[in-house]
Amino acid sequence: MNLLVTGGCGFIGSNFIRHCLTEKGSPLRKLVNLDKLTYAGNPATLADVANDPRYIFAQGNIADEILVADLLAANQIDAIVNFAAETHVDRSIDSPEPFIQTNVVGTLRLLNAARRYWAALKEMKKERFRFLHISTDEVYGSLDPDDPPFTETKPFAPNSPYAASKAASDHLVRVYQHSYQLPTLTISCSNNYGPFQFPEKLIPLIILNALDGKPLPIYGDGQQVRDWLHVQDHTTAIWLVLNQGQIGETYNVGGNNERTNLAVVRCLCALLDQKAPRKDGKSYSAQITFVTDRPGHDRRYATNCTKLRRELGWSPKESFETGLAKTVDWYLSHRAWCDDITAKKYTRERLGVASIP
Repeated sequence: MNLLVTGGCGFIGSNFIRHCLTEKGSPLRKLVNLDKLTYAGNPATLADVANDPRYIFAQGNIADEILVADLLAANQIDAIVNFAAETHVDRSIDSPEPFIQTNVVGTLRLLNAARRYWAALKEMKKERFRFLHISTDEVYGSLDPDDPPFTETKPFAPNSPYAASKAASDHLVRVYQHSYQLPTLTISCSNNYGPFQFPEKLIPLIILNALDGKPLPIYGDGQQVRDWLHVQDHTTAIWLVLNQGQIGETYNVGGNNERTNLAVVRCLCALLDQKAPRKDGKSYSAQITFVTDRPGHDRRYATNCTKLRRELGWSPKESFETGLAKTVDWYLSHRAWCDDITAKKYTRERLGVASIP
């Protein structure tokens, strides 16, 4: 397989690339990573695999149809996995247009290039080709406390510009399969966490603020519920769907770990109390600060993964407790990476609040 990954220098994309290149018996002959290198893209995230002879990095925009067409043809691509997206909800509320340009227009142009390339392939390669689109459970909207988790058939009801842009891109992917028979697949995932996550997101933000002696900001009452999925469980699911998923289908991926934001932060504080205690002997929980809630903040997400488990045999390996402990260990041992990305591209004080993607 020759694979084109878009947005591969971001959090989930880089973890997926690492999974593909380090998995024993991987069928990859070539992996091309197309990334625009926005503020959240960091090539250093893939430094450990950058010298793999199968790996090729190309800086560019998924909206550049000529560039995408050249990469597809030159590398005889067999499948595209589209991670490229603007994903930060707070930023989408402040400025929706970049989300429309990347998540909607960019996906449209990527689909255009993929469709033209696929249509010209010989029959055997044409049958093998896949376009896998990575989306979010936020397209489904918000759940009440007693509602059942999202299934793949739940109608879309996005409540932020980010979620609306992802819902639009999902519709485009569906249309290109239905109208043009492009062999597409979609994954809708719950909140990811793990190594190499950009520090505007809740878990790394809390870890780094705690270690720096800064406030640990919590939106509203902190009772918003999310289903937490370790990124390495997600990459395993992506690989399964890419290779065994049914064309035209959407698969939900979640960790079966519903937690309130406040509970997540308290767990992080307890782990840091054990692994990197404060010099004054106090708990990091003393730094918790409640701040004004975000406009339109969804109250609960929960993801039903029965379809993925039933059809492809997937289930998450990490419990929330084991995954969170491993994540804290990773950030404690990779302070140089954190310092580099925050110093060069991002200042956590600009955000001022913990983001929930």
